[in-house]
Amino acid sequence: MAVVELTKDTFAETVEGEGITLVDFWAEWCGPCRSFAPVYQKAAGKHEDIVFGKVDTEAEQELAMAFDIRSIPTLMIVRDGVTLYQHPGALPESALEDLIAQARALDMDEVRKALAERAAEAEAQSADSTAADAESAAV
Repeated sequence: MAVVELTKDTFAETVEGEGITLVDFWAEWCGPCRSFAPVYQKAAGKHEDIVFGKVDTEAEQELAMAFDIRSIPTLMIVRDGVTLYQHPGALPESALEDLIAQARALDMDEVRKALAERAAEAEAQSADSTAADAESAAV
């Protein structure tokens, strides 16, 4: 599959669907980005069932800011609308293939369950903190 240029107008519809989407945040002037490009392109050719997208951080600064991209290249992996991985740095081919294999192997029901549990824990901690703050203010 060809690598798809993603913009703020196409990003959500591309990554929120079912399946695996890889996103490479890059810029033309970035040497490591240029080094990673052939590795990324080769992987796109090998994995026809995966969407490989690229976000030009110069042209799409709003998207780069939304995902707190501070270093490029940064690779993001999304599966079934859930971000599984986001990390800066150019990867060698073997590491990229390993990440793809890991993303394929995940049980997304288990991932969603773990995310829901974390969200519930965070909400409970927030409620406890709010109650403690209210008690402190009352004293």
